[in-house]
Amino acid sequence: MSAVLESNHPRPGQASTLFYRLLDKLLPRLRRRLPYTRFFDNLYHRLLFLKKHHRFPRQQMMWNDVWFQIKTSGEIENPLRVYVSDKEQVKDYVRQTIGEKYNVPTIAVLRSPAEVDRFDFPARCAIKPTHASTHVCLRSNGEPIDRERIKKWFALNYYRSGRERNYRSLQPKVIVEPLIFDTTNVEDYKIFCWRGTPKFVMVDIDRNINHTRKIFDPQWNEQDFSMTYPRASGALPKPATLEEMLRVARALSAPFSFVRIDLYTDGQRVLVGEVTNCSANASAPFLPPAAEQYASKLMFS
Repeated sequence: MSAVLESNHPRPGQASTLFYRLLDKLLPRLRRRLPYTRFFDNLYHRLLFLKKHHRFPRQQMMWNDVWFQIKTSGEIENPLRVYVSDKEQVKDYVRQTIGEKYNVPTIAVLRSPAEVDRFDFPARCAIKPTHASTHVCLRSNGEPIDRERIKKWFALNYYRSGRERNYRSLQPKVIVEPLIFDTTNVEDYKIFCWRGTPKFVMVDIDRNINHTRKIFDPQWNEQDFSMTYPRASGALPKPATLEEMLRVARALSAPFSFVRIDLYTDGQRVLVGEVTNCSANASAPFLPPAAEQYASKLMFS
């Protein structure tokens, strides 16, 4: 595979570099000012794709192009994709598909800022909006709660911040959960599935400290590329629960085409984090870039 991964991408010239710098400055303004319709959402996504990958998306079976096709077509508004985008509702999907034991327990769901003011948060817990991604507050030892920050999440419109249409109709809520496996630094296993078949497992390591990644095939053969974050050094043992994680991913991904199933394990238990409809908003660069072709052949075969 090493020959495949030698990038033959030319270095951008001065004019090209200037263009992408201007595009980088322009995109946030377009995201806020373009009308919120499918046409303008898709225009924004095309420009975002160009910024991230230095090319326009095409109708081809390439990793980021397929994500782009999903998020700019009616598929992203499929009722099931919308349903599992909500961090409370996805637990119903998990419960009905594979059983309650795979859910992270729910301490509370807060449905208004007033409920945030009244709620007595546990000394150890995770707090996050159900209608958005990336936002989280971890409390590990009874630290003061920034209730004002949490209440602002009710005004957060994740569709408007990234124009991912599966978030457009979600109702604002805040979910409170125990810390997963009672730690704030849990390894995150992201399983990429195509038509119900797991093809790659991406492991996030030290995501809150020094974020790196490793990528494996389902037999736990490490791949010599990464996405977005550097490839982690050193060996990562195969989890004892790998086969169970793959079974969970198969079951949850069965109704979808391309989807990512996010799981946690401590070597004994497996818990579902999320069902991700459009990984990295179709904007994850491969490291090195030429690895995208290699990964796509394996992904969609």
